[in-house]
Amino acid sequence: MPHVPDEYRAYFDDGRERALQLGNRGPVRFVGEGALHPDIVEAYWRTGFYVFEGLVDTIELDDIVDDFAALRRRLPTHRRSAVDHDGNPAFGTDLEARTVVWGKTLSDPVGSTGASHGRHPIKMAEPTRAADAPDEVIYVLQGTLQCSDAHLRLYGHPDLLGIAAALNGDDFTPFNEGIFIKDPGLGPSVAWHRDGVTHWDSPDWDQGTHGFNMMAQIYGCGPENGVWVVVGSHKQREVDIAGMAERAGSDRLPDAVPLVCAPGDVAIVNRQAIHGSFPNTSTEPRVTLNLGFHRRASVLGAMGSGIHGVVGELDEDRIAKRSEMIGWAIAARRERYPDETSFDYRPLHDRVFEWNESARAEIRDYSVLDLSI
Repeated sequence: MPHVPDEYRAYFDDGRERALQLGNRGPVRFVGEGALHPDIVEAYWRTGFYVFEGLVDTIELDDIVDDFAALRRRLPTHRRSAVDHDGNPAFGTDLEARTVVWGKTLSDPVGSTGASHGRHPIKMAEPTRAADAPDEVIYVLQGTLQCSDAHLRLYGHPDLLGIAAALNGDDFTPFNEGIFIKDPGLGPSVAWHRDGVTHWDSPDWDQGTHGFNMMAQIYGCGPENGVWVVVGSHKQREVDIAGMAERAGSDRLPDAVPLVCAPGDVAIVNRQAIHGSFPNTSTEPRVTLNLGFHRRASVLGAMGSGIHGVVGELDEDRIAKRSEMIGWAIAARRERYPDETSFDYRPLHDRVFEWNESARAEIRDYSVLDLSI
């Protein structure tokens, strides 16, 4: 495994300690008619993230682990391969949307580049990889609700959708879904950035304008392999990430803390918060199932940024079509967990969805309609 310099080890240890003192973690708690407990709401808006402990139970978590193992066999064997590990057509090779993202082992693929509107302004440190490590690895999968039934069912989880409704309103919309893969000793970094692009100069901008991502952890995560968040930065309209790194003298931003999660924990992270991750120099894997959600008011009438999905106006028709994925997810979940009370997604209240092979064909290439702002 790569050597972790002492200064990073001290930073990781200090970050973990500070993260656990923030008071923004615990089980999900609803009050009244679907509202989140006020303590959760306060902690989320104060810090920019919240860790819902044990939200995914062990039965579903085992299902997700098995499904992910099967999905990995369906991925291309190398960047230019059209076949998977069993010689079959690999996932993503016949789709319009970008689905499989490669990066050099332990590298920073996007820092100090023009990628994603140049929102990653600094380069993260790149440790030397082991001599027998592969040159490149897959570290992100996009549009994964069409290739992972377990991810689709998680997307329909009533508590997760309840959180989205409580924070973004009953008419909330989807954003984007994907899986981040940080294999031990291999996984690339994601340079410090903020996700929002379109609304920074809007007169209606506030601390929640660009929505949030939910990050469900299969194996758990910590300082070496997980996402770090600069506490409270979601409240700032303007930030200077490059200046912060220059003052720190490295890529170790002093006000950041890591997500510290056990298997089955789900963190929500405000997309406006400065966040990123270091290359995974640990001995532990990190696999994160991402689910993103927006306020409808932020999306309707906006011009899609093109980072996720195709560029174009986010009008009523596009929002309605993309939101159908919530209906399909609820239907797929109902089939697997028939005794669970399904979430009632208000914009689709009068629609009937049944999960079957016809529905599977219906969601093909759905991510070209991602609502990226």
